[in-house]
Amino acid sequence: MYFVTFRLADSIARKKLDEWKERRQLWDEAHPGQLTGDQIRERDELFRQQIDHWLDQGIGSCLLSNPNTSAITSKAIHFFDGTRYRLEAYVVMPNHVHLMLRPNSGHRLPKILHSLKSFTSNEINKLVKRKGSLWQDESYDRIVRSPEEMSHFREYIRKNPQAAKIQIPPNALYLR
Repeated sequence: MYFVTFRLADSIARKKLDEWKERRQLWDEAHPGQLTGDQIRERDELFRQQIDHWLDQGIGSCLLSNPNTSAITSKAIHFFDGTRYRLEAYVVMPNHVHLMLRPNSGHRLPKILHSLKSFTSNEINKLVKRKGSLWQDESYDRIVRSPEEMSHFREYIRKNPQAAKIQIPPNALYLR
């Protein structure tokens, strides 16, 4: 099972992201070698929380706040549920998506995400009459390692709109 976050290309200012990457590199240099479980959790909390905070501020075009673009994204996520992966949960936020899924045999996460992002990019760009990159190339993904983590990520997905103090369209949240 994977917990994945992917975001619109304009959701975080380049300057902020460059500063974040520099701080992360310094942290990594201060912690050489194999990390302990506690160090991995510390790094994830420190750096993941900053990204989540920026995303929840609703920076950028927030194209996914439109019910039609949100519906395109939601339908695309459901399309391969049962064939390429087992969908566990997702939330479509105004400028990013959190997703939890388990790839089926013969299917790999990078190809699943590429297909999902490519299709939605084309469809959303057509709808809003724009061209160019919609999604940030890289995504954040984490293997869900325990029932406790799975529960944590499900709650995170469920509560993300409330934590960001926003309303989302009804089709933008799914929990199996």
